[in-house]
Amino acid sequence: MLPVGWGRAPGRPAERRSPDARLAHVLDPVDPRVPAEQGDLDPAVQRVLDAAARRGVRLEIHRLADTTHTAADAARALGVEQAQIVKSLVFVAPREGGALEPVICLAAGTNRVDVALLAAVTGESEIRRATAREARELTGFSIGGIPPLGHPRPVRVVMDADLGRYPEIWAAAGRDRSVFPISPAALRALTSATVAEIAEIAPDVPRAGSPAADLGTRASPPGRPAAPGT
Repeated sequence: MLPVGWGRAPGRPAERRSPDARLAHVLDPVDPRVPAEQGDLDPAVQRVLDAAARRGVRLEIHRLADTTHTAADAARALGVEQAQIVKSLVFVAPREGGALEPVICLAAGTNRVDVALLAAVTGESEIRRATAREARELTGFSIGGIPPLGHPRPVRVVMDADLGRYPEIWAAAGRDRSVFPISPAALRALTSATVAEIAEIAPDVPRAGSPAADLGTRASPPGRPAAPGT
C-alpha cells in the first residue's frame, strides 16, 4: 500500500480539483407551491397585493422558475390543467375624442373570447382586443403578467363562467412568472366581475364539466339561454 500523500512534494497541500466545466450547472428545484418572500417583491406585484388588501383579501404570491407568458406555460410550471389558468385579456371600447375604455376579460386558459358575445354582454358594439401598447398604457402592466386587479384606474371586468369549473384557479400577479391561487367566487368578488358565457363554442359541442363554485348571477347575451343558477 502506498503511503498517504505519495507522489506529492513534501509540505505541498493536495490540489483541490475544480468542477468539470463540461458538466451543466443544475439549478435547485423550485417548488411552485411555496409562496414567495413578501419582502422581496417587484413593485408591480406589490400593487396587486395592495389592491387585494384594500378589499380585505390577502393574496399568496408564488414565483415560478419557468416563464408564464402563456396559459400553457403557466399550467406546465404549476402542474395544473390549462383551464385553471386565468387569462387577463384587455379589450377596449371607443369613446369620444379617440379615448378608449378598457374592459378586462378573465378567461379560462383553454378558451378564446367570442367578441360578439362580449359585445352583447358589455353593450359595446365596437369593442375590440387592445394592442400590447394600449394594454400597457391602460392597465399599467405588460402582456404576460396582466393581473385581474391592481390597475391605476377603475376597470370593468367580465369573467368567463367556465372558470367556475374548478375550486382553485391561478392568475397572473403583475409580472411574468408571478402568480397567485384563488377560488373563482373570491376572484369574482375581488374584481366585482360580471360572470358571463363569453367563450367561443364549436357548434353542437357541449361544454365539458359543470361549475364547481357558485359565481353568483351570470349575464347572458341576448338570444342565449341563461346559465344555471341565474
